[in-house]
Amino acid sequence: MKIAVITGASSGMGREFVIQLDAQQQFDELWLIARRRDRLEALQSDVRAKVRAIPLDLCREESIAEYAALLEAEKPEIAVLVNASGFGKFQKTEEIPLEDQYRMIDLNTKALVGITVTSLPYLKQGSQVYQLGSMSSFQPVPYINTYGATKAFVLSFTRALNVEWKSRGIHMMAVCPHWVKTEFFDHAVTDESVITYYNKLYTAEEVVKRALRDMKKGKDVSICGFSARAQVFGVKLLPHKLIMKIWCRQQGK
Repeated sequence: MKIAVITGASSGMGREFVIQLDAQQQFDELWLIARRRDRLEALQSDVRAKVRAIPLDLCREESIAEYAALLEAEKPEIAVLVNASGFGKFQKTEEIPLEDQYRMIDLNTKALVGITVTSLPYLKQGSQVYQLGSMSSFQPVPYINTYGATKAFVLSFTRALNVEWKSRGIHMMAVCPHWVKTEFFDHAVTDESVITYYNKLYTAEEVVKRALRDMKKGKDVSICGFSARAQVFGVKLLPHKLIMKIWCRQQGK
């Protein structure tokens, strides 16, 4: 059984990956993971492949064990894996509840590692893995501190693992978008948020379309938009102290 596994599939980037992957490739089933079963099942009307809704809270270690048990029982071939689950809070670090900071770390990094490593025995030569990073993967970002740090982990983990798994014929890529207007913002931005400047907003459709194209080209990082790629290039050249100063000035800090 040839499948695609997409976490965070109920909305935003994850949902867009479901739509575009199904349109481009043939799968026997789409294994869709998120907390809301009804949102996952509703996607059946938008895709050709059979949807298997798997409601899990990936912040719980037990959820990774449940996923592992399902793989062991079904023994599928995972042709595509997308780790799109994640959330952030755009506030002063001391104003974000510690519980939320722990959840960011658990979901954005720990769960991603758990799903990725657990999936390995079912990934075959030619399998593709998309890991959701961020533009904040490339630099320290005040006021998006914990979130940005988790995405730096995703970038480093993904690029290194892509080298480790190359001999297996598995290709892994970090998808690092700029600002994307999705439900992510409904949770990240609140009345207490200190982030007010968004120089450009992309759509999930644009970012995923670029990611699928970059995967075919064999890239290990996908960045949508010329201005975003130029910014990453600048970050590589300039001291992080200066980059953070520019960022804070843009946010009026």
